[in-house]
Amino acid sequence: MIGQAIADGLLTGGILALGAIGYSLCAHMLKFANFAHAEMLTWGAYLALAVVAFLPAGQPIGPFSFGWPLLVAIAVSCVGTGLIAVAADALVFSKLRKRRANSLTLVFASFGIALILRNLVLFVWGADAHYYGQELQISLEILPNVRLMPDQVLVLVLTVALVVALHLFLKFSRIGVAMRSMAENPALSQVCGIDIAKVVRWTWMLSGALAAIAGVFAGLTVQIRPEMGFNMLLALFTAAILGGTGSLFGAVAGGLIVGLAESLSALVIPTGYKAAVPFGLLLIILYLRPQGLFSRSARV
Repeated sequence: MIGQAIADGLLTGGILALGAIGYSLCAHMLKFANFAHAEMLTWGAYLALAVVAFLPAGQPIGPFSFGWPLLVAIAVSCVGTGLIAVAADALVFSKLRKRRANSLTLVFASFGIALILRNLVLFVWGADAHYYGQELQISLEILPNVRLMPDQVLVLVLTVALVVALHLFLKFSRIGVAMRSMAENPALSQVCGIDIAKVVRWTWMLSGALAAIAGVFAGLTVQIRPEMGFNMLLALFTAAILGGTGSLFGAVAGGLIVGLAESLSALVIPTGYKAAVPFGLLLIILYLRPQGLFSRSARV
């Protein structure tokens, strides 16, 4: 049972890590906690669902429950969710920044955007659960007494690949270097000729795209519901704070720790209390090390 709980925790942690990286990017670059980020996960999942429903049905790829339409849907969802994030900044956050609004005002504004996005999902798709496909899968025995669905194995592999790709992008691309420079010193970056507005747009696009992928992965391994992002909100924040805001690999480690803690806690406490585990971790880390466990590691 412990082995299966660890495997399930790693799967959950990988999905949380992708969402936490996106949140951490915005928090570190723009200096406020964006509570609408969780709703970007929901919108990413539903945009992919809409594309899958629009495209002709395809045969499942190998042992997986989905075919090529979902792969197209993920790409469209990343762009669409990124544009939603950019639009939210252009319509709300950028105007508040120009008026020199403090961080608390931006946080309250993000609450309002989150409510709008969540209710739009309910209006368009309703409150019922949805699935990307109805194909049955046979679980694979990865290790003795540890079984995972092929979709879950793929999610873990793709999560690792995405984290590595993002690290290379931020370290070696011009936009990535500009983002890291602006995160450390916006004024100096502007003096050096960096287009701050362009960097902010890229930050929102990347944040939205990562949220979309996390939402699709969550919907693929469980189900798609309007409250899925909201239910992950506290876990996402805990993962980002636990790892240290602005730390790429810290967010990954934080996501894995939270995922494992949630999964292993089900062995000793009723599953109904599992949602309280991230809150307990958050209180502990804020008391013992509020800067995060990996605050000195490489920044995004």
